[in-house]
Amino acid sequence: MSTPLDLDQLQSFCAIADCGSFTEAARRLNKTQSAVSMQIKRLEERLGQSLLTRDGRRVTLTLAGEALYARARKMLRTNAEILDHFSEGDLSGSIRFGVPDDYAVRLLPVILSSFQRTHPKIVVDVACMASEHLLEGMRAGRYDLIVFTQGTEQNYGELFRTEKMFWVASHGGRALASSPLAVACGPTFCTWRKDAQEALDRSGLDYRIAYTSSNATAISSAVLSDLAIGFLPESALQPGMRVVNDDHGLPKLGDAQIALMRASHAYGGIYDALANHIVQSMGNLETPAAQQGEAAE
Repeated sequence: MSTPLDLDQLQSFCAIADCGSFTEAARRLNKTQSAVSMQIKRLEERLGQSLLTRDGRRVTLTLAGEALYARARKMLRTNAEILDHFSEGDLSGSIRFGVPDDYAVRLLPVILSSFQRTHPKIVVDVACMASEHLLEGMRAGRYDLIVFTQGTEQNYGELFRTEKMFWVASHGGRALASSPLAVACGPTFCTWRKDAQEALDRSGLDYRIAYTSSNATAISSAVLSDLAIGFLPESALQPGMRVVNDDHGLPKLGDAQIALMRASHAYGGIYDALANHIVQSMGNLETPAAQQGEAAE
């Protein structure tokens, strides 16, 4: 009978894969670098495969390492679920949570306030910024959990909600009739911007990027002030915004995918409590602004 794999070794392996560094992984795990290196050596000997490649200061996964990583994550999650099942203690601790500011104004206060009522001993430290910056922060070890809005092309994003993207304008404004069409959007690295520009280019519409910001609130303000039209997912629509009808000739936009990503240690306990609350709260969300051509009220 084969000897079971060592979960502590798998945790160290996943931490290295997350941050690309033995030194940083050792810091996150509160271990010495030599202890982490020995764990990886024993894990590679146990599996008979090289799992990591060192390229200067950067550490990357081999093909065998990539195959192990997904399975190791599942084992760590299952282990956390077992421990939770037999735990009798109250949930307490702190979580570093990141969320795109697209949802900070309308949804975040409601979601987190209800979570704090049901879990008063869990402290949630929140950062609101663009998904790209949140993903960078996750790799750098600044967050335990993040919500991001680029779907699951990133490793281990857990897709939990898909929303329609809408073209929006100020209710009663004139920006929709501007020529060339004035558009407000995020910076060049924004996935939504790339999708919208590609759709506009295919349609042949004459347009210009009139307003650019990495802050979703600023973009919404530009739309509400009638400086430009914009595009937003359903749950980010705000009162005073008009969802533009199809008969205005604007191209169809791809859906927005909303996903959750965890650090490799963020399974079970307080992390599952927050993750499950977010998924349930946003997964069941109903937004009355879905009716095209009406104000988002």
